[in-house]
Amino acid sequence: MSKTTAKQIAPFLILATVAILAIFVKPVADYADVSKYSSADIAWIIVATALVFLMTPGLAFFYGGMVHRKNVISTMIKSVVAAGVVSVLWVTVGYSLCFGESYHGIIGNPMTHLFFKGVNSGEPWSLAPTIPKSLFSLFQLMFAIITPGLVVGAVAERIRFTSYILFIVLFSVLVYAPLAHWSWHPEGFLFKMGALDFAGGTVVHISAGCAALAGALVLKRRQSHLDQKEIPPANIPYVLIGTGLLWFGWFGFNAGSALGANALAVSAFATTNTAAAAAGLSWMFFDVLRGKKPSVLGFCIGAVVGLVAITPAAGFVAIPQSIFIGVVAAIISNVAVYYKQKSTLDDTLDVFPCHGLGGMVGMVLTGVFATKAVNAAGNDGLFYGNAAFFFTQLKAMAIAAGYSFTVSFAIFKFINFLIPIRVSSEEEEIGLDASQHDEKYLQGTLLVHNNGAMEEKPVQSSH
Repeated sequence: MSKTTAKQIAPFLILATVAILAIFVKPVADYADVSKYSSADIAWIIVATALVFLMTPGLAFFYGGMVHRKNVISTMIKSVVAAGVVSVLWVTVGYSLCFGESYHGIIGNPMTHLFFKGVNSGEPWSLAPTIPKSLFSLFQLMFAIITPGLVVGAVAERIRFTSYILFIVLFSVLVYAPLAHWSWHPEGFLFKMGALDFAGGTVVHISAGCAALAGALVLKRRQSHLDQKEIPPANIPYVLIGTGLLWFGWFGFNAGSALGANALAVSAFATTNTAAAAAGLSWMFFDVLRGKKPSVLGFCIGAVVGLVAITPAAGFVAIPQSIFIGVVAAIISNVAVYYKQKSTLDDTLDVFPCHGLGGMVGMVLTGVFATKAVNAAGNDGLFYGNAAFFFTQLKAMAIAAGYSFTVSFAIFKFINFLIPIRVSSEEEEIGLDASQHDEKYLQGTLLVHNNGAMEEKPVQSSH
């Protein structure tokens, strides 16, 4: 048995300390005065919260199906483990940093809701008066879970698992929490500036996309990328399943951000589906235009790009304009992927071209097509004569992208200073499933002994 090091002990000790401290938090009844809330709104946001959670395993399938067969499990667990890390972090301090008492519009007071103090009782969140604050906090938790999971695709096949766990913690505290506070807290400086982000264009997708770019730069290129080897997707049906789960869950992501069972939720639901459909077709048909065959991967990736792009706009634009948003976003991301493949950037699953640029396109086009006819609490965009709001969106987009990339780059560098962030060349060759987890994804293969070593051999059909 190998000797346990301090670095191996630390994660468990931290979790154990949090668990012990949680014992001494005084329990309180949850929203005793039910008369102030809407049962219909509570029911819908509970469903929407569950739908957003479903996106995390959906993302795992989406990413897991696209990597090499020897890295499927390691890629999938990095998305799903965020549900564990971020949930505990959220209850402890994360919710307070995002939605606690504001420090000059920059960050929430971590003591406001430490260990969920005051979340289960008292007044509802100011922008969600018809549901309990505890439900609002759980809905927001699901956004915080999936955001670091998105970054996985850019650093897949070479990042050490323990390093990624540390990244989730630091990213959630130093990048996600400030952006959520700036954009969604009434005292946040982007919110007060008038920037609109209905469901996470800046907070989720631009932040994750720019963090993905930073991670790809710090971790550098895989050996297979240096050798210009084409890596076949492990399981395209997984990608299709993941896309379906993401699309389904995105209805909770966007329509749930109306924070009630109302007409705005219906509108956001419709724009979400329309943009995804248009983007999937746009990516696939644009590939055909360039001489390729229509592909499952193309439609799936395009649909996800459409979902990304409509996210900041879903509750501010009308349904017909969502077609344009989906089509344009898919073309821009498609072209970006094409040029990225010709570069030395090794963003394994094109997270920056799809999520980073997709979120940026969505923020910009929100500035173009937003209309008070859809949401009186929003604004009119450039297309309806309001150039000032368009430039506000551009400014917010630039701030979010610059902050996320800079801080995420520093986080990856800091982690690499503490512990090796990248697996060894031998571990990379073996695959992260085996080297990081002692597990293997087997599809159409058997493990057989050959002179004491384990080798994979294709399964022979009996037909």
